[in-house]
Amino acid sequence: MKSDVIHIVSTGTGTKAALDQAERTALFEGLGRKEAIRLRLLTEEMLGMFEALTNEIEADFWIEVREGQFTIHLLTDTVMTSEKREQLLAASTTGENNSAKGVMSKIRDIFERALEPVNAVTPKYFSGGWFSPSTYGAAVDTAGPIEAEIWSLNQYRASLQGENSAEAWDELEKSIVASLADEVRIGILGGRVEMEIVKTF
Repeated sequence: MKSDVIHIVSTGTGTKAALDQAERTALFEGLGRKEAIRLRLLTEEMLGMFEALTNEIEADFWIEVREGQFTIHLLTDTVMTSEKREQLLAASTTGENNSAKGVMSKIRDIFERALEPVNAVTPKYFSGGWFSPSTYGAAVDTAGPIEAEIWSLNQYRASLQGENSAEAWDELEKSIVASLADEVRIGILGGRVEMEIVKTF
């Protein structure tokens, strides 16, 4: 089952409709109150991250359900440029995005970097991978798997094992998304960037 696609803007337009869509999807799929609240919380976290993006960005939001697995999608075209990012970071004393504190803020930062043009250097935390055509819904017209650059929350979590990174572990433990979601993925495909939050109930 795929829900209706809601067009949202990082200024907040469409946010309420997206949250309503999450509630309707939970109701349609017969989720209990606890599970419905969790689905809404994950949706709120994704939308909150999206609203915090630096520029006014438009995206499509929808939820896909397959055998109890709920995947929340956010798909947008690339709009951020390396030059714009450099100008924004020039205002920071450290030259880094100081607002990227906490897991969702860091995911937002990764999402913004993924919006840089194809000729920009792919961020080091992305790995090569494959997305299936269904990942991109009707936006992709192809019969085979699609090569894409992917960032994964589970890969990030695994990379922290064996490292002396108490702060990063603390952030993971405090994160609603990290504690509720089964997986979070950000994929780059040509001129498009997609985020997925996956949860099985």
